[in-house]
Amino acid sequence: MPQPYLLYVDSQYLSPYAMSAFVTLTEKQLPFALRTVDLESGANRQPAYATLTGMQRVPLLVDGEFHLAESSAISEYLEDCHPEVAVYPAQPQQRAQARQVQAWLRSDLLPLREQRTTEVVFRRPATAPLDAAGQQAAAKLVAVASSLLAHGGEQLFGDWCIADADLALMLQRLLRSDYPLPQQLADYAERQWQRPSLQAWRQLGDAAGAGVSP
Repeated sequence: MPQPYLLYVDSQYLSPYAMSAFVTLTEKQLPFALRTVDLESGANRQPAYATLTGMQRVPLLVDGEFHLAESSAISEYLEDCHPEVAVYPAQPQQRAQARQVQAWLRSDLLPLREQRTTEVVFRRPATAPLDAAGQQAAAKLVAVASSLLAHGGEQLFGDWCIADADLALMLQRLLRSDYPLPQQLADYAERQWQRPSLQAWRQLGDAAGAGVSP
């Protein structure tokens, strides 16, 4: 039996990036163990964790003596090591586009990510309205997602890929706060949300939110 991977995630299961790495491992049906890091107490900055990765962030994948942070890097590494069950499109241009979507979601839309944190998705609905910058970011998300899904398919690039999970989570920030999403995007986000790998992450988050050890 191969040595199981070890994945460090946040103890509240709120990180969208930890979710992405978890979903990749789950979709690929790879053996892995979870360890949690209490970000609220600053455990990621303590020597015990900081020595594993200079970035002091989650997620972190441990593969024997090899340590890798950043969720998209983790997914790409696992895809290279275990291509049998793909989480990226096989066609090079679509594969590049999937990575583009992931990079965009991680680097843009900051006002939306700040005003509609993943607590809106996993814990409680938002109460404060989006400010002007948040509204602008939300409109941009809707415009880009609508363009990406203009082909009318159920996934971004034909078969499911990890970028679908990442985009669905970003859309859930709006859907769970009663933002008027176009029906196509609302249906897409909810359909992705029912995928077993995402449900498994949600169940861990629900247990953490209820104060139950997962």
